Amino acid sequence: MTTQKSNNGIGKSEAKVDTAGSLAGDGEAQPASSQIQMESGGGEVPRPMPGERRKVALITGITGQDGSYLTEFLLEKGYEVHGLIRRSSNFNTARLDHLYVDPHNAVKARMKLHYADLSDASSLRRWVDALLPDEVYNLAAQSHVAVSFEIPDYTADVVATGALRLLEAVRCATKPARYYQAGSSEMFGSTPPPQSEASPFHPRSPYAAAKVAAHWYTVNYREAYGLFACNGILFNHESPRRGENFVTRKITRAVGRIRLGLQTKVFLGNLSAARDWGFAGDYVEAMWMMLQQEEPGDYVVATEESHTVEEFLQAAFSYVGLDWKDHVVIDPRYFRPAEVDSLKGDSTKARKALGWKPKVGFQDLVKMMVDHDIETAKREKVLVDAGYIDAQQQP
Repeated sequence: MTTQKSNNGIGKSEAKVDTAGSLAGDGEAQPASSQIQMESGGGEVPRPMPGERRKVALITGITGQDGSYLTEFLLEKGYEVHGLIRRSSNFNTARLDHLYVDPHNAVKARMKLHYADLSDASSLRRWVDALLPDEVYNLAAQSHVAVSFEIPDYTADVVATGALRLLEAVRCATKPARYYQAGSSEMFGSTPPPQSEASPFHPRSPYAAAKVAAHWYTVNYREAYGLFACNGILFNHESPRRGENFVTRKITRAVGRIRLGLQTKVFLGNLSAARDWGFAGDYVEAMWMMLQQEEPGDYVVATEESHTVEEFLQAAFSYVGLDWKDHVVIDPRYFRPAEVDSLKGDSTKARKALGWKPKVGFQDLVKMMVDHDIETAKREKVLVDAGYIDAQQQP
């Protein structure tokens, strides 16, 4: 079998799609037909020299939190970005609406969406062969830890075997591509902190176990076939774009609604769980940095600070002058069958080898999310006051 060397592939794509679904773990899809014209945030977009082509990136999970931030980052770098999305009758491409340009506008449309699914190997192979990307970012997953206990078979198929299917498509492509696999700090599970690349994995959920499998598939394809394949072991990273059923966003969403009188209580589980929380916008830069190195490797990405859920509550509620103890109710249904007590990353390797470090601290992250969700609550209150929706659906 021919060994595939670790370098970038080149190719050309004219594939287009004018409707969108989702492959992201924390969101379904909304129509990309909003016709919102894309503006490259902050500064002039790098343009290729005559005779040169733009770098091409292929992203799974492009409609998720990380996918949207990575797309912004790569567009600003001058990339052409393609996203693989899943067909759905419920649309949710809201995180990409500000970037979307109708694909018929060939000059400006540098982000294009294509139907595929990590459970469908043929679709993955077809788009890798058609697009011939320089870089492939596998961000798609059923990424909710608690939900993975409810749908373990599906979680394993998409998170673990899905990564294997994509790796095989990249391996068999006519032009080699650099591959990024999104790992998770949940893989460490009950391993005591701080956790680094050398720490053993001890997953405590079907999601985490599936991520461990995807991690080792990536290492195997790197060692067996010479793929330029990297694992990014990212600790918890949040933002205003985080799915509302994740605990940080659930808290800040509740703070906004409580502050505006739309809600009085929020129901949570284990408040003593400690996590290393950073800003998702910082972490996608680390993903890109990994694929720009001379040699592939695996990297922990973390702030190296740990805070409990209770500390997050305190920061969020006190920011708007509220006492979280007046509004939080513990509900046993939100406790996991197997808890992960404490995660705190040691990102020494990423900081030294990549030159990466986080820019947004814990307090600023909480304030950013609360500010966003207060504005969201204000818009909701307008509809409530006008009688269009019922705020009493929540206690």
